[in-house]
Amino acid sequence: MSDVRYPFTAIVGMADLRLGLLLNAVSPAVGGVLVRGEKGTAKSTMVRALAGLLPAIAAVDGCRFACDPAAPDPQCPDGPHVSPPSSERPSQLVELPVGVAEDRIVGSLDLERALAEGVKAYEPGLLARAHRGVLYIDEVNLLQDHVVDLLLDAAAMGRSYVEREGVSVRHAARFLLVGTMNPEEGELRPQLLDRFGLTVEIAATRDPAERAEVVRRRLAYDADPAGFAARFAEEERALAEHITTARELLPKVELTDVALRQITAVCAAFEVDGLRADIVMARTAVALAAWDGRTEVLEEDVRKAARLALPHRRRRNPFDAPGLDEEQLDRTLEEHARQEDPEPEGDGPGPDGDGGPEDGPDGGPEDGGPDGRGPDGGGPDSGGPDGGGPDGGGAPEPSDGGPEVSTGESAGEPAQPPVPAQHPSPARESAPVAAGDPYRTRLFTVRGTGHGAQGRRSPAETTGGHTIRARRPQGALGRLHLTATLQAAAPHQAARGRSGRALVLHKDDFREQVRQGRESNLVLFVVDASGSMAARQRMTAVKGAVLSLLMDAYQRRDKIGMITFRGAGAELALPPTSSVEVGAARLESLPTGGRTPLAAGLLRAHEVLRVERLRDPNRRPLLVVVTDGRATGGRDALALSQRAAALFAAQGTASVVLDCESGPVRLGLARTLAGLLGGTTVSLDELRAEGVASLVRENRPTTVRENRATTMRKAA
Repeated sequence: MSDVRYPFTAIVGMADLRLGLLLNAVSPAVGGVLVRGEKGTAKSTMVRALAGLLPAIAAVDGCRFACDPAAPDPQCPDGPHVSPPSSERPSQLVELPVGVAEDRIVGSLDLERALAEGVKAYEPGLLARAHRGVLYIDEVNLLQDHVVDLLLDAAAMGRSYVEREGVSVRHAARFLLVGTMNPEEGELRPQLLDRFGLTVEIAATRDPAERAEVVRRRLAYDADPAGFAARFAEEERALAEHITTARELLPKVELTDVALRQITAVCAAFEVDGLRADIVMARTAVALAAWDGRTEVLEEDVRKAARLALPHRRRRNPFDAPGLDEEQLDRTLEEHARQEDPEPEGDGPGPDGDGGPEDGPDGGPEDGGPDGRGPDGGGPDSGGPDGGGPDGGGAPEPSDGGPEVSTGESAGEPAQPPVPAQHPSPARESAPVAAGDPYRTRLFTVRGTGHGAQGRRSPAETTGGHTIRARRPQGALGRLHLTATLQAAAPHQAARGRSGRALVLHKDDFREQVRQGRESNLVLFVVDASGSMAARQRMTAVKGAVLSLLMDAYQRRDKIGMITFRGAGAELALPPTSSVEVGAARLESLPTGGRTPLAAGLLRAHEVLRVERLRDPNRRPLLVVVTDGRATGGRDALALSQRAAALFAAQGTASVVLDCESGPVRLGLARTLAGLLGGTTVSLDELRAEGVASLVRENRPTTVRENRATTMRKAA
């Protein structure tokens, strides 16, 4: 791979992403950019190219924290710096690996010096390297939540605080933060989304000519990186000078009261939580004015700032797609501009009331800014955004809230009389029914202690969490348990001939920490979509329950999968993925009707879990079967489903059966199925009364010993 970066100015299209990155280069106080887009859209290429445009910085010689010689950090661990020698160097681009550990980010005790010399010294982390440069997080949605929290805290405060292993350090950490993510691989929590200043949605162009130009330039770069970069050297130089000029102009830009009130009115109109959006929009609007060479913020700056700063902040629940209603934005700006119109400039003798008179078609720019662009009378102004379409589109996610639960008709469906389980269901297919409103769930956990990826569901030994004990390293040394290592080495120091402060350590002395936290699991839904589930009110409730479980899985950072069975067989509606939004969309469009091939659904689930165990043996599964327990479609349908259920019990797979049977006469088939699975049954009535998973704290069958203990307690 060539060391020559792909030129920023050689990238085709991506106007919104280009603008978002450049505004942060002008004013890092904006708070960084989150780039959301499908794979293969040059997200990483553009971020790496930006670093080459940033001005060189002056840094104190020998300072590991890149202190500015004109204003050195008084808390710098390498300080104090008094009239220090300095030199210029390029701005750093620090890339954060997906599997990075916390101590690699913030730094830690220099163990080599601590053990060899007996001194306490701090080894800086990646935040120190990124100071006054760019910190790039590829696939930010795949990082552990506590790591993302730590990074965003440092970006917001401009300072890193390290309190670990006897080390207490403060150092400056101001950087341009850029994160990229593919939403198909899972979303960031809303709390983390809010911490990014701007967000940009990107997708590959569908214009064949533009795609051809992208390919042509990439092939030319691969063939001769240096020659290709030379073709764009002049444009790169001009853009770098533009950034420097805008930085110098930034302190002179005035944010007028009119513009500030427009910003706050827009944030209020879109019901954005908190005040961070208002602050980010104000900083972005000021940066836009500086980028355009103006010293005053105009309405078009506010509009562009809203398009970049608000879409990711107005999600009301995890399944809402990011986006912005631009008609509502224009309407809000127009209404507020009218209310805030100052006194007329010249001839109109009309009154100057609070409501804003409508004299004249032009009204004039409110503050007579240097770039008055025609009438300010409102209406959508297509000269604002750079040409890209509105970014409120996105994937076909379910609308938030959706229709309310149906008021009651069961559409003439039978009330489930006591008929044999093999009785065939109606063959006709019903149209998809909207899900009921989701609600908060209680916790499902898998029995025992796992070793899977960090999450928020089941107990596990993880790299995070709290330390519970020390042990000899199993393979390569992980996180060193310093106290246990010193205790193991201490009795042997005299025999090893120790002299001076340094310890004499052998390989057998080292101990590593064992930490306990929580892991994420694979939650596999097996959903009955047959005719027996087609009663409208019941299916609305069932979909609402599954949607609630999906939201719970999203909050606990699980992977999910979904299998549906109806008619002649079972279908893998959603292969295991971290994108819970896709699962919600598939659930919303799920039709019902036909027979009930329960055995086919269970066997398909068994096969999916078998493959997933090979792919990720440490991720433990949780099977959630949503059914009334009926099995039709063949002479031995019920017996086949019972044999399929026994496969899960033999493997010890944690399982829950969501019993959807309703009506005055119930067969209890779902409860029988749960017994064969070795799992637990939860009825829809119990779910709606107490929240999803109300009866399950640990998914395991009741043992003989527990039954005996319960009997003895009752007897006592």
